[in-house]
Amino acid sequence: MTKLSVNLNKIALLRNQRDVGYPDLYKHAMLILKSGADGLTVHPRPDERHIRKDDIPLIEKAISDFGRQGIEFNIEGYPSEDFIELVKASRCDQVTLVPDAPDAKTSDDGWDIEKHGDMLKKVIADLQNSGKRVSLFVNPDETSVRDAKKVGANRIEFFTGPFAKAYDIRANSETRRVYEICGGVASEVGIEVNAGHDLCLKNLEAFLDTVENCLEVSIGHAITDDALQYGWKGAVERYQEICKKPKIALC
Repeated sequence: MTKLSVNLNKIALLRNQRDVGYPDLYKHAMLILKSGADGLTVHPRPDERHIRKDDIPLIEKAISDFGRQGIEFNIEGYPSEDFIELVKASRCDQVTLVPDAPDAKTSDDGWDIEKHGDMLKKVIADLQNSGKRVSLFVNPDETSVRDAKKVGANRIEFFTGPFAKAYDIRANSETRRVYEICGGVASEVGIEVNAGHDLCLKNLEAFLDTVENCLEVSIGHAITDDALQYGWKGAVERYQEICKKPKIALC
């Protein structure tokens, strides 16, 4: 089974459009957890366009107040000094390192680990020494998977944008095969797999049938859109129905 981590960025983005204090991030985090999510994800950026530094304690409080064992907090971001300081001071369980420029709208490319390997190795070791599990955001290619293992990451997060663009995977066997092979390489080298970016109700089942060893998906934009239609309970339940289904390999 795959865990569902809900990204809160879009809720924070809406809140920040007006200085009136709502939507309330704590309230929505609690609603999401009560609806059955396995974890919460945020991606604070230097300009604080959505998640702010002072949101981190609010989310930690929501998880603590909810009180169910096994709920995880994942913080994504570029490993600047400020970001490293933020996550080390937090109670997050997982840090997902992404290669975003400060002004990037979203994470749309994985690490060039060969180029940044020395830096990543030091950062990963530092975060692990502070008790964090570390995941690297990578493109679906075999070299990136192997290199992530070499620099010491606990997990990789596959950038699933290309998969989402070709979500009718039965008609796009080449795209499916790329992810399937990379998932196999991850198992071979002994690194765990997460996934995220543009996953939605239409393509999630196909992705999880393709990458059967995916432990966690992080979904924000699509599930927030679905929550406008179904409410958080209805949206989370629809995603969890897919995440918790037994995996059936596509032919």
